[in-house]
Amino acid sequence: MESEFVPVSKRVTIQDGVYQQLRHALMVGRFDPGQTLTIASLADTFGTSHMPVREALRRLAAENALEIAPNGSARVPAISKARLDDLCRARIAIEGLAAELAAPNTSDADINALEELVKAHETSSHEESIYTMLVKNQEFHFTLYQGSGSEVLLQLAESLWLRFGPYMRMLTRHLEPTLRSHEGETYTRHHHDAIAALRQRDGAGVRQAISEDIKSTQTLLRPLCD
Repeated sequence: MESEFVPVSKRVTIQDGVYQQLRHALMVGRFDPGQTLTIASLADTFGTSHMPVREALRRLAAENALEIAPNGSARVPAISKARLDDLCRARIAIEGLAAELAAPNTSDADINALEELVKAHETSSHEESIYTMLVKNQEFHFTLYQGSGSEVLLQLAESLWLRFGPYMRMLTRHLEPTLRSHEGETYTRHHHDAIAALRQRDGAGVRQAISEDIKSTQTLLRPLCD
């Protein structure tokens, strides 16, 4: 996991660089549920002092992505079925609306870009790159939501994905054999449905496709929360 991080350039604020990399890692499920992140180990990884790491962890805790212990270390929140259901319910409401609003604003070029992301998702499945699948899945969703023109909805969706990260990690840990034994199209069928609805400028259809996509992930994850 730590090998995915890169030293923070002096051209950006060190604190912001640490924060952005940790934020993205959490969002795409790079940490285990309940995993402890120590300031010292992260500072060594990023090649920084403790201060920017401590501040980045504090910011992520304020977004409910981490829990801070009395000694200053951070912990990835544990998973539960109730929390999963709560997050999915909120995701369906927020992301479904963002998808619906994007329908009339999405150009043919935008739709073609979304199709390329779906193809990349499916290719990574064939190549057994589960992490790449998750990254392409995230890119698809947020490329679509950007078309909503709503900064508020995008911020809310990002916040929900941060809190959903431990469940995506669980997906890579526990469902990897299943994912690798099926064609990638099995896990992108709702994305294809969303693209078809976008071409028709069918906002309700796009919203339904995204809602079903979230529900299908929820169905896969619920038994694992026990």
